Amino acid sequence: MPKIKISDYTKGFIASNAFALILLSLTALVFKKINDTPGVLIFSEFVIIPLLMGIISAWYWRNMDLSGYQLAGNALRNTFLGCVVSSVFMQEGVICLIIVSPLLFTFIWIGEGIGRAMFKRNDQKLNTSIIVLLLGIFVFDSLSKHHYENMVADTMVIKAPPAKVWQYVVAYKRIEAKPNYWLFRIGMPSPVQSTASGYHLGANRKCIFSNGYVFDEKISTYDENRNLTFDITHQPRDPEIMGHIDILRGQFLLKDNGDGTTTLTGNSWYRLYVFPTWYYDLWASSITRNVHLRVMDHIKQLSEIE
Repeated sequence: MPKIKISDYTKGFIASNAFALILLSLTALVFKKINDTPGVLIFSEFVIIPLLMGIISAWYWRNMDLSGYQLAGNALRNTFLGCVVSSVFMQEGVICLIIVSPLLFTFIWIGEGIGRAMFKRNDQKLNTSIIVLLLGIFVFDSLSKHHYENMVADTMVIKAPPAKVWQYVVAYKRIEAKPNYWLFRIGMPSPVQSTASGYHLGANRKCIFSNGYVFDEKISTYDENRNLTFDITHQPRDPEIMGHIDILRGQFLLKDNGDGTTTLTGNSWYRLYVFPTWYYDLWASSITRNVHLRVMDHIKQLSEIE
């Protein structure tokens, strides 16, 4: 059988993704078991590994005179290939891959630039130091504790008294309007209905999403016409963003403005399992905010009907 010859250009893609898959497997099988953090996706998986992927690719392309634009194109191809590998081996969903792809692209591209500079200088001592430093950061990060929680709040003025708004805060009929938020429009589940077993402390609520997902909730504060707080007792696990965030608690606060209107505030507390939070919390906050606004807009419409 004739031996298949693979070009250095192709090897740059294959080797970098094979390295990433091995390092990710090592993290899951060794470091996360040592650190007791299964399911947490750390900073190094989205920053250090893509940097190393770019450097590895650059080593195979070191004899090619590639421009910055060509490197950007290669980073884009490598990001796409990395997303395919993640989908196959890590069972990540499409929405999750859309969210992560800008981060991967950016650091693969930076890694390619670093690698090109490294291999042009051909300073073995410096090159080794950079690789060792990045791997050291990876190990340190893998063995560190990771915990992050946040709260998102949104307000809306409704032209109705608190007593009228309250009945729809506890439970509301199905939302028929199409979602405006672009992630909801391309497939991320959006809230469509909330039900309650009763209007009292300890009652069970259910928040139902467009794909049939149900969040089970229990009312922990029932201050009629003022404060409805509920704890999330069970939520679905999913390969999309739902698999990387826990919604801990929700709350609606009603303030009587004294002029026949009510200021409605929606609060949500959540815990993230993906890092770096400076990137992923932007997405989590945006998604949470748009869940709030979709529900609150619906409550506003129902409350303002004469």
